[in-house]
Amino acid sequence: MNTKSVLLFASAFGSIAAALHASPRTSASYGILTDSVDNGGQRTSSAAYTNDASIGGITGISIVAAPAQIAKSGYLGQLYDITALVLNSAAPTVNETATLQLAAWQFLDDTSFLAVPATTVSWGVVSGPVTGISLTGLATAGTVYQNTAATMQGAFGGFTGSLNLTVLDTIPDNFGSYAGDGLPDNWQVGFFGQDNPLAAPGADPSGNGQNNLFKYTAGLNPLDPTSRFVVSIAPVAGQPEQQRILFSPVVSGRTYTVKFRLDLIAGTWATLTGTTQADNGTQRTVTDTDASDPQRFYCIEITKP
Repeated sequence: MNTKSVLLFASAFGSIAAALHASPRTSASYGILTDSVDNGGQRTSSAAYTNDASIGGITGISIVAAPAQIAKSGYLGQLYDITALVLNSAAPTVNETATLQLAAWQFLDDTSFLAVPATTVSWGVVSGPVTGISLTGLATAGTVYQNTAATMQGAFGGFTGSLNLTVLDTIPDNFGSYAGDGLPDNWQVGFFGQDNPLAAPGADPSGNGQNNLFKYTAGLNPLDPTSRFVVSIAPVAGQPEQQRILFSPVVSGRTYTVKFRLDLIAGTWATLTGTTQADNGTQRTVTDTDASDPQRFYCIEITKP
């Protein structure tokens, strides 16, 4: 419990002194009683604070009933206790590699606040991807592969406060050894953990002939040998100038474009038009209604926004 002292001075001369030596006064919140003092003054106290009476007959103390409250409005001297240190920031989130200004407030027992200069707070990182906090309370976020929680800490005046933030994954391909390799970091970490060479775009950890970059684009599991994209061609019964192109699996969030060319050495791939399409579960069938050439080669272009 903090002990506070208020020294009240008043003149004991003339009619003003006599008028101020009033009888006890009360309100719904407090009572002011007249002290009995000797020539040297004396002390009165309550559970919350102590009052040193002045010399003479003009003196008193505010008596506060439970629950303890502090009378402040209209007083030249205001009494309060500091109960906690509260940390805050302009936003609850910060983008990776960006900065965010932290602030601190002293929370008082009457529910009001006192601002604390950020330079007087001892800042620290408790957990999470924050690389550091400057002496002025400027926090710098590190790189993340997904939205990640972080906890800051500050200490001032014998109190310690904490603040929870979220570092947002705003750059999808910048984390650790996976940075800049063309694959999203969260996909690589989710399947392979951190800093695993098997997560490289050209690696084929399942050994089924389709690498990680293709499997990410096609929505496949890079660790499952049975998870692969399959394409086949079949004739259309009774329609010698038509061909069916079957492929699977068809995954949501992808666009599938059937292309063709007449020669694998010369020419370019062209989008197949004039087709019909039907889906059966995850298998799609596209029918080429004009396959009258001596030979045609087909490919499936998969794109993911």
